[in-house]
Amino acid sequence: QLSDQQKMNESPLSRFRGVYLPPALHRLNKTFLKGGKWKNVNSTQEKRRSFLHDFCKKYNSRKKLQTHLVHLVSRIYVEDRHKVLYCEVPKAGCSNWKRVLMVLNGLAASTHNISHDDVHYGKHLRKLDSYDLKGIYTRLNTYTKAIFVRDPMERLVSAFRDKFEHPNSYYHPVFGKAIIKKYRQNANEEALKTGSGVKFKEFIQYLLDSHRPVGMDIHWEQVSKLCYPCLIHYDFIGKFETLEEDANYFLQLVGAPAELKFPKFKDRHSSDERTSAEVVRQYLKELSKEERQLTYDFYYLDYLMFNYTSP
Repeated sequence: QLSDQQKMNESPLSRFRGVYLPPALHRLNKTFLKGGKWKNVNSTQEKRRSFLHDFCKKYNSRKKLQTHLVHLVSRIYVEDRHKVLYCEVPKAGCSNWKRVLMVLNGLAASTHNISHDDVHYGKHLRKLDSYDLKGIYTRLNTYTKAIFVRDPMERLVSAFRDKFEHPNSYYHPVFGKAIIKKYRQNANEEALKTGSGVKFKEFIQYLLDSHRPVGMDIHWEQVSKLCYPCLIHYDFIGKFETLEEDANYFLQLVGAPAELKFPKFKDRHSSDERTSAEVVRQYLKELSKEERQLTYDFYYLDYLMFNYTSP
């Protein structure tokens, strides 16, 4: 039992002992599991948790920890009523997950009445880094922690399509202009002025550049750096590829109202074809073999942690 002052005097590394990777996985309430309806989903979930646990044990990422606790939990949303922590992974169903958290929290009656701007700019939900150290520790150790992930290449292409192939008042002037200026030879004045029309190959050149003209962005940051899955012991690992089934199973586990189901609608650009493996293939054709390999290497940890097959 350390005083607050003693805790502040400790090195940041020592604070993590005993908080992350507890000896046993958090037990999920499965009393509602009757019959065979959720049997396969539950079995898949156990395999994912076990796989990630074994991976982290093998690679022991704690040795490489250089990050402060508050930064580690900066992407995690808190829902106190049902004691849920959800780590946001953009382009893996996060908009609809935030809608669900708002309903669980009593901030909205239905997921269908919440606009995109309300979800992302409304500041209705609290993040874990907004609590004091005790509040963070308590929730990490007692709440059900969930993460939803997606095939890394699909997530990357989805982010590019969303941010660069549609009008965007932030990504074009901030990222687009810098990308075109650095990676496009003989760029015309209009492109340099607006930042619109970034090509996928130019985007990848930026992604792989250790001296990026602008920093990283959460939409294409690695999940290993967004949610730190080897330091924060997630109790539930959902996948975008089985999103609806996983999400509705999770809602039952945390005691959500029976009528609350995970929304099926596409948050934006609903007329666009969803980013599938075939769509990804078309984009990867624009890259050289070396660029494809380097892009895979960039997301190598994500592929390994969540047992995704290399493209």
